Amino acid sequence: MSAASRIDLTDAATFPSRRTEAWKYSDLKRYLREAPQPSGTAAVGAPGPFYALGGDAIVFANGRAVGVTDFIASGDQTLRLRYITDAVGTGHTASARVSARAGARLLLLETHEGAGSAYVAHNRLELDVAHGAEVTRVVLIEEPEDAISIAEADVRVEAGGVFRQTVVTTGAKLQRIETRVKHFAQGAQVRMDGLYLLNGSRHADLTSSVSHLAADGATSQLIKGVARDTARGVFQGKIVVERGADGTDARMGHHALIASERAEIDAKPELIIYADDVQCAHGNTVGTLDESALFYMQQRGIPADEARTLLTQAFLIEVIDRIEHEGAREVAREWLTARL
Repeated sequence: MSAASRIDLTDAATFPSRRTEAWKYSDLKRYLREAPQPSGTAAVGAPGPFYALGGDAIVFANGRAVGVTDFIASGDQTLRLRYITDAVGTGHTASARVSARAGARLLLLETHEGAGSAYVAHNRLELDVAHGAEVTRVVLIEEPEDAISIAEADVRVEAGGVFRQTVVTTGAKLQRIETRVKHFAQGAQVRMDGLYLLNGSRHADLTSSVSHLAADGATSQLIKGVARDTARGVFQGKIVVERGADGTDARMGHHALIASERAEIDAKPELIIYADDVQCAHGNTVGTLDESALFYMQQRGIPADEARTLLTQAFLIEVIDRIEHEGAREVAREWLTARL
């Protein structure tokens, strides 16, 4: 699932199509046949949803850095990473690098804030989690319905490190959020959660790969999604347990609701195991809202639309509740509730 790393918005020959296995559900070539014109400058504007939690900031506006692009965490720190777009029919790329030193505890609050229309955004992050460091990454993504966006993160978790991630998105014309993790285990822990809430004709692709490269590591993943109208949700998750990675404990689950007859969910969970003495499992379910619960709520005087909203919120909120940081959890909860 590394094809995204070769994408160059200035070269249409690098745009993957459905012929590339990892992109068969998100055919970039179908929507983007030529390299877009470069985006112009953009103003930073409002401070973003995580502003009240403070901390340092890395900001990109239409791919241009407003200040630094690299950050090294030591001790307890908060970093707000903002990818801001205000463009029409153009494209841009932004790249950030973040490192957490040994023993550091970093809260990484990332937002993708889109305005304008028909733009192409390619945002990249390199993240290093040193021995004994803890990084919690919370990502909120909101973009126009006709935008194309690719967000990719390469994460390296050293022995004994902890990496927690929660991605919350409402999709776009074509949107792919890809996370690739090198897991050096020996007590290291990775949790990679996410949810998508899609209306209209929006498309969201949550793709991830975790490579367990040493013994005694743990990975837990929970993805939930809802697709309404003609929207399309995609989940591709791969966990690879390499030779010598004995004692690995890896769990992956994807659960989705289809809220209309024309919506679509595509899921491809994978476990590839080359080691012995491991505990690995994956699960995948796709269904509709519980009609008996909906009927019960209506019998108690709750209007049908409100009942559907409450049931949808109850289904998705499990992902939000797994965010350990209280402040980030409440911001994510309010952000999601406002979009239900």
